[in-house]
Amino acid sequence: MNTKVERMNGKTTRRALLASVLVLAAGLLAPPAAAETVRVTDLAGRTVEVRVPVKTMILGEGRFVPTLAILDPSDPSDRIVGMMGDFERFDPAGYAQYVKAFPRIKGIPQIGHGSAESFSLEKSISVKPDVAIFGLGSGHGPGARHKAILDRLAAAGVPVVVVDFRMEPLVNTPKSIALLGRLLGRDAEAKAFNDFYAAQLKRVADGLKGVTDKPKVFIEIHVGGRDDCCATMSQGMMGRFIDWAGGDNIAKGKIPGAHGLLSLEYLLVSQPDIYMGTAIGGAGVTYPKPGRIVLGPGAGEDLARRSLALATARRGISDLTAVKTGRAHAIWHNFYNTPLNVAAVQAMAKWIHPDRFTDLNPHKTLATLFEKFQPVPLDGAYWVSLGAGAEAASK
Repeated sequence: MNTKVERMNGKTTRRALLASVLVLAAGLLAPPAAAETVRVTDLAGRTVEVRVPVKTMILGEGRFVPTLAILDPSDPSDRIVGMMGDFERFDPAGYAQYVKAFPRIKGIPQIGHGSAESFSLEKSISVKPDVAIFGLGSGHGPGARHKAILDRLAAAGVPVVVVDFRMEPLVNTPKSIALLGRLLGRDAEAKAFNDFYAAQLKRVADGLKGVTDKPKVFIEIHVGGRDDCCATMSQGMMGRFIDWAGGDNIAKGKIPGAHGLLSLEYLLVSQPDIYMGTAIGGAGVTYPKPGRIVLGPGAGEDLARRSLALATARRGISDLTAVKTGRAHAIWHNFYNTPLNVAAVQAMAKWIHPDRFTDLNPHKTLATLFEKFQPVPLDGAYWVSLGAGAEAASK
């Protein structure tokens, strides 16, 4: 009797295995999901018809490559037939990291350099993209405001879809990811990222409930990249990070747009409680002008902290109370235009309100973002503080 049961169980197991193999084979042999034309509303409020899932695209900013990797980590370059040269130019360390992982990136035709004026309409059309992905307020490529370019691409049969990680980053990042997920046929991947993103942003919002005291914050951008003082962000970009992190950005009300200049005299009179500098320097890159803060891929904390110390030792900046008291920090400049921005907001929240975020670990958030949503490893410091004690407080 037992032998009979064993034989029957053996047959049942073999049948189940055979059935599983047939189901798997049917899935492998099944044709891909049929393409369809969908109507989407982009981040500029434009209604656009696109054939999805798109097979080829051009990028109005090369730094959208890591964003595409969130949705297609196997090879984010696979669909790209042309892109602007800003990724290589303004984030050389990050570009090198992606080229190492996906060598094909180096051979993607450049359709421009680092400005909208350098964009080649003819070359863009010649590579026959299914869609063009532009930024809402792009500073290094064509954007929503370049209507003539959008119209000419549309006339050539290339729909333009506008996304935004720059002007209203913390509001528009989830919307842009969902939109790109729809275009690429990667809705599930988009939802997974957006769920994590929303949870991490909520941790900051929850920690700031009831806050009435907002320390004054000054963020200096492009440190070491220009002679005049002092470039900053206000209504948009990282200026929004400061708002969401519970700080009072001293540029608000002084600079009407997304970025501009504040005088050193104004800084010395206003005396912000917290100084932040953005790092436009990359590890292993030699610049003709010294003084850039170095953060990002390949940059160790010691190198980053030394570069911040040099930047804050400049005339005038060294006289800020924030610098003298050790409340001086640096953050990777390219956070201003990436969906990974939520980690930067958490780091800022700890700098601005350390007592409210003792359990928040921005480093862990960033590590998880790389582990789950990036095909390249987290390698390097993406923010740093002037003193070792201050840095420890940000972990």
